[in-house]
Amino acid sequence: MDPFSGESELLNITTAFYTHAYQSVLDFDTSSLSSNNKPLAQTLKYRAQIALGQSREVVSALSKNKDAASRSIVALAKNDLSTATELADSSDSEDSTVQICAGTVLANNGEYAKAVELLGRHQGSLEAVGLLVQIHLQQNRTDQAVKEVAAAKRWAQDSLLVNLAEAWTHLRVGGQEKYQSAYYVFEELASAPGTQSATALVAQAVAELHLGRHEEAESALNQALESESADVQAIANALVLQYVTGKGQGERAKELAEMLRSRDAEHQLLVDLAEKESLFDTAAAKYAPKVAS
Repeated sequence: MDPFSGESELLNITTAFYTHAYQSVLDFDTSSLSSNNKPLAQTLKYRAQIALGQSREVVSALSKNKDAASRSIVALAKNDLSTATELADSSDSEDSTVQICAGTVLANNGEYAKAVELLGRHQGSLEAVGLLVQIHLQQNRTDQAVKEVAAAKRWAQDSLLVNLAEAWTHLRVGGQEKYQSAYYVFEELASAPGTQSATALVAQAVAELHLGRHEEAESALNQALESESADVQAIANALVLQYVTGKGQGERAKELAEMLRSRDAEHQLLVDLAEKESLFDTAAAKYAPKVAS
């Protein structure tokens, strides 16, 4: 059974994982799980550690293991493209953990075609569907993302992951109705104690922004920034809001830009802002008054 299935005893830990409530994943008590599900839960814990920046601990715990699943988790911890490619090209590519972990490494390194090929071998894996949708959206292949969601809905209609994937595509496709539909998904996650995380709050805020509800978006983003799990996306979207509301030159915007720079100096938003400022300065220089000497 897929661990992201609503009927699975892993539902709570997988829901926490996919809403990026990683500390909740680590705190999850696995003692009562069946023998079949304990390894799956442990894999989620390793991946949560990686997401929280504890890659060294994961590598140390698994360094002596030679099975394909462990090697793929270590590859994820190290962002090791070579090992991920090797696993993707081997008979171990049928293993679901290998597909998810190696596929993530491939996608993170821009090997989208190979990642899609690997993830496309899944046998009813909702997480593989979610990753495929993310890759298609990252490549601006919204049409493929929509098709992937539609196919998954035929066999996993009420799954959280399918709902999330559909909400992601709705934000990209656009339109008041689709924005509102996406908002409902993210708002429910952001308000529930078991799934509330900075990621859920940021997603809710992004939907609010698309709907033109700036005050509500600001409230959600402030809540995300104050949470223990606040990440660069919370900072980046709070900065975007400053520009959207015409406050891009204010003190709060400068503060947020500095916060983002200290966390990720190469963040795409900072790169885009620097490029646009340079283009503006170049254009403005053409119209600068020339004073004769």
